[in-house]
This record gives sequence, C-alpha cells and structure tokens, in this order.
Amino acid sequence: MYPEEVLTMSKKGVSEARVLIDQGKFYRYRYVDVNTGKSEEKIKLLLVNTEGKCEEFFVFPVKGGKFLLVPQEYKGERRVWDGNNARTIP
Repeated sequence: MYPEEVLTMSKKGVSEARVLIDQGKFYRYRYVDVNTGKSEEKIKLLLVNTEGKCEEFFVFPVKGGKFLLVPQEYKGERRVWDGNNARTIP
C-alpha cells in the first residue's frame, strides 16, 4: 500500500509508514527580561500550515536534552523583536 521509501521500523519492531499531516512555516521566539537582558528558559513555538491555521506551544527544556511542548490557545498576531525591528508574526 505504501512505497518502500516512506516505511520505517519502530523500536518495538513494528513496520510504520510516515504520513504527512500538513506543512507550512514555523516561528520560534524566546522571552527576555528587559531590565537584565537575561533569557527565560521557555520558548514559544508557532506552527502555521499552508491554509494559515496556527498551533501554539510553549517549549520547556527537561532532563536529558529533551523538550516538553505544552499546547496553548492561539492568541492571534503579535509583534516580536528580530534583532533590528519589531515584526508581526501570525
């Protein structure tokens, strides 16, 4: 049913197919204390599919170099600093 190049083997030895859900753009930004310039550990991740639907997550580092993604309600467009200018992102 699936072409060979999309098949993979799980750690449990089960054959699986990689099936695309959607595609699009992403935006990541961090929070910085404006008084100290110190970065917070949390990062915000916005996933925007080709139809413009956005999914929003907080990303927190956890032990072992892994990350925890916590879904958030999408709050709409916002402005972020890109190092030179304020930019509007979805």
